[in-house]
Amino acid sequence: MIVCAAFCPNPPVLVPAVAQGAAGDLDGLRAACIDVITRIAMPGRQLIVLGTGPAMRQFAASARGTFAGYGVPLEVSLGSDEPGPTELPLSLTVGAWLVREALGANCGAIGLSVTDGTDAGLADDGDVALLVMGDGSARRSAAAPGYLDDRAAGFDASVVAALTSGEGRRLAGINAADGAQLLAAGVPAWQAAGRLLGTRRYAVQVSYDDAPYGVGYFVAAWT
Repeated sequence: MIVCAAFCPNPPVLVPAVAQGAAGDLDGLRAACIDVITRIAMPGRQLIVLGTGPAMRQFAASARGTFAGYGVPLEVSLGSDEPGPTELPLSLTVGAWLVREALGANCGAIGLSVTDGTDAGLADDGDVALLVMGDGSARRSAAAPGYLDDRAAGFDASVVAALTSGEGRRLAGINAADGAQLLAAGVPAWQAAGRLLGTRRYAVQVSYDDAPYGVGYFVAAWT
């Protein structure tokens, strides 16, 4: 049974080795992410990192991701330092780095990637915490990766409203077509999380809502 969730963005520049001289620009965001992960993680509770990827699939704790594509020879594993394949999509790779920073190297976290918001079909066994990785619109300013779109701020506000509601149905109802047009990569993960979180009502704390680099980043905890 899913008992709590945390929501974090997944830009590679969250990782200081990737950001290099600009790492300090995201100190506040990085700290907020680590804080919500430590809030939801407890002994005996399974942590599942959920993010968007090229296929719907589950990943073992030993699965690894790499930042080599960003010029940094850094690999991270989800939840175990046991040898494993390098196969994580970007969202889970950033999630794995955050989990390692927050909880250490062998916390037992596993992963799930989704391509759209359909039911991810998790087994309902034991207490589960979700860490949901996803960025908002990448069209919030003229300097953004997708350039400025006047609809982007309103779309991101609707995402924050869904996060603030503490209701899974609100997350599941985020408009996927608008998200695709506005380059909001987190929509599939948010929708899938909304369906997994079901009809329970959660207490919410949104600790970050900003758009550095013209991309919407949000951090929240549902408990």
